[in-house]
Amino acid sequence: MTSQRPIVIAGAGPVGVITALAFARQGFEVRLFEAEHRVNDSPRAATTHAATLEMLEGLGLADEVTQRGLIEPKFRIWDRASREVIVEFDFGILKNDTRYPYVVQCEQHKIANMTIERLKAFPNVSVVFSSRVTGFEQHPDRVEVDIEGAAGTQRLTASYLIGCDGGRSTVRKTMVVDFEGYTHAERFLVLTTTFAFDTEYAQCSRNYFSDPDEWCALFKVTGDDGNGLWRVLFPTRLNETDEEAHEESSVQARLQKFFPKASAYPVVHRNIYNVHQRVAASFRKGRVFLAGDAAHINNPLGGLGLNFGIHDAMELSDLLGRVMRDEAAPEILDFYDTFRRPLNIEYVQQQTIANKKRLEEKDPEARAKSNAALRATAADPEKHRAYLLKASLIESVRKRRAENV
Repeated sequence: MTSQRPIVIAGAGPVGVITALAFARQGFEVRLFEAEHRVNDSPRAATTHAATLEMLEGLGLADEVTQRGLIEPKFRIWDRASREVIVEFDFGILKNDTRYPYVVQCEQHKIANMTIERLKAFPNVSVVFSSRVTGFEQHPDRVEVDIEGAAGTQRLTASYLIGCDGGRSTVRKTMVVDFEGYTHAERFLVLTTTFAFDTEYAQCSRNYFSDPDEWCALFKVTGDDGNGLWRVLFPTRLNETDEEAHEESSVQARLQKFFPKASAYPVVHRNIYNVHQRVAASFRKGRVFLAGDAAHINNPLGGLGLNFGIHDAMELSDLLGRVMRDEAAPEILDFYDTFRRPLNIEYVQQQTIANKKRLEEKDPEARAKSNAALRATAADPEKHRAYLLKASLIESVRKRRAENV
């Protein structure tokens, strides 16, 4: 193996740290920099699909993710007004397709932290917080990366730079790569409560409620103490300010409308954020790559964004590892952009857009037609299986493997 300079990774979210672990296990030197002083533990992605669990198994992470998360084999789509289940999908039908015929609800900050703990065992890896990648300069044989930290700015010479620094990625902006797509008019409000919805929804911890006036989603996570938390996701109203959405009476009104009860809801966290459907025009320029939210962002309905980002990490670590070990020519790195970008559009962008449209559909005839199609899909074992192969990203992984590159 040719002597290599370190691989520099910007961003210590779950995609960044998993990328680091995938390279560390191959023996490469990795320098990981995170702008914040610690892993962000605000409520974000939590769904880990079967295809991703198989990849995490290869990194020695699947067991801990499962132990610290919540196994859920099903998800339900409801009609909110009638409180009737439109359809139930059961990942158990994939028992012959995967070792993990379910999802695991494990918050992304847990995955990031458990991965960082594993990185501590590798002398060839450093993880530095409160230090951000602010720019870079490419050369034919290296990348000069600027790092800004408490002691000022330093320039580090790297073999490659990987931007895992989120939707506002500095690496992507420095690459001068367009972030193509659009931003939804409404924002999403996530309310986290200790109230036990188990009495009503114990049979299924992933629930989507279709409603032309105010759709919502409800799902359970274990929480840091393992006692369980429920997250309720709502769209904001047009022109509703952050302050109005966060105001206590507004929060309680939304929750009471969703599930009336005699007392107020104990809300332990509230978060509001803009929602985008965007894909970088290119995932690679020379020795610089994008992965995770830096490369693509989408609405969270279906739990696909983080999973696809982890798939980015595994694809890139494989291709780049082969090049760095002199097992393949550098030209194979073109496949990272050639394959991953179209896969994201087909399996993440299209599915999440369709999921949102289904929940918010206002036309009664279109809603009835959509619901009938869902019921027919769930009732047919082969169609049920095909739907879940796509929803779990197993199909996207199989499609990529069929390319045999």
